[in-house]
Amino acid sequence: MKREVSLVKNTFILGLGMFLPKVASFVILPVLTGELTKDDYGTYDLITVLVSLLLPAVTLQIQTAAFRFLIEERGNKTEENRIITNILVFTAPVSIVALVVSFFCLFGIGMLERTLICLYFFLDIYASTIRQIARGLSQNKDYSISAVLGAAGRLVFTLLFVLIMHIGLEGATLGLVISVFIEVFYITVKLRLPGRIDFSLISSKSIKQMLKYSWPMVPNNMSMWVMRMSDRIIVTIFMGVGANAVYSVANKIPSLITLAQSTFSMAWQENASIVSKDDDAPAYYTYMFRAVFDFMAGSFALVIAATPLLFKILVRGSYEEAYIQMPILLLGMFFFSITGYLGGIYVAYKKTKSVGITTMVAAACNLLVDIVLINYIGLYAASLSTLVSYILLCVYRMVDLKKIVQIRYGVPHMLIVTFFLMITGGLCCIHNIWIDIANAGFCVILFVILNKTVIKGFVNMAKSKLNNILKKSK
Repeated sequence: MKREVSLVKNTFILGLGMFLPKVASFVILPVLTGELTKDDYGTYDLITVLVSLLLPAVTLQIQTAAFRFLIEERGNKTEENRIITNILVFTAPVSIVALVVSFFCLFGIGMLERTLICLYFFLDIYASTIRQIARGLSQNKDYSISAVLGAAGRLVFTLLFVLIMHIGLEGATLGLVISVFIEVFYITVKLRLPGRIDFSLISSKSIKQMLKYSWPMVPNNMSMWVMRMSDRIIVTIFMGVGANAVYSVANKIPSLITLAQSTFSMAWQENASIVSKDDDAPAYYTYMFRAVFDFMAGSFALVIAATPLLFKILVRGSYEEAYIQMPILLLGMFFFSITGYLGGIYVAYKKTKSVGITTMVAAACNLLVDIVLINYIGLYAASLSTLVSYILLCVYRMVDLKKIVQIRYGVPHMLIVTFFLMITGGLCCIHNIWIDIANAGFCVILFVILNKTVIKGFVNMAKSKLNNILKKSK
């Protein structure tokens, strides 16, 4: 029970650190689109996208090794300092080289903008690294507080420079730089990083060992990017910008799920890594797989049931075609959530090469289905390619993980639950108010049946806390 409580606690803490920055992005979006020209906003968006895309390639994802290797050495100050020192020693020169190359590659942009963009790139690399160090040292609160401070800084300085001072693109980029600097400063001080760097602990062997773990995550990240973006590129090429707008809208509600999924995956990686050396690891992973599968299935059923209402609230204009795509994409996100759980076990056993291979296969499948079907079934090709690739990724990882640890999946149960999810998705597509109401009732019942143990546990916990409060009041 202690493991599960720790998982829930970490998911909640990390969730705050991921949710609030998203809120800040939504708040400043109308400011940026209203105050910047289309060209400037396009450049700003390109900066953030390229940094997130290039960062893993530049650093060879060594920051992920910081998290995984530090977990094993918690409490051993010398080993902790060795890992931190070697990762920072590798990251620093690589970042400087990337900075110089980026500066000269941006020759078409003004000197000030170039300087700010490169500074943002450099700080983001360092921030990404020390965030993972914080997680590895079990400083999840500091990780989330830094993210919240960075989000607040981005909000305040974007409003100041863009909305009040009207500095434009330079102001928006400067806001990014300052917000990341705030994050970096906070974590550096809280973790006392300067005092942890010991140049006598530099070891090429240690760096090679961590790079062996981390570099397979680069093709994994690139493949995930392909899976997210290839649909839109293919749709735009074959069907035009208007069809891509419809597909983009169809992804709005499913994309919200990725936030919850990525938060859980971060917390689960730590939990799974700590458990990996225990004798009961296979039994624990089996128990957690069933619990996660049922909770995700019930949650996705509720989201599917709420889709008719959410669509009316969040979407304006002629996007009815997007509505039909949503249940397909939601089902795809369900399988993607399960792959996140399985990915955490790969990380626990340091089998990152398998993570990269499985994702690359799924990305190739996504692209192939898109190209083959786009001329026959139009926009459905993009949605179905996403669903098929995530199912393939899920099944591939389930089978492949058997080579590492014996997990009992309960395939008949999975197939029955998936069948019910497909029924709810099909009923949602009919788009009739009475069917929607009946579907909502069915989805609530499905959630309760799948998660009755979890619900009972929370009810008992609430009763216990209430009784304690009443006793203290007497």
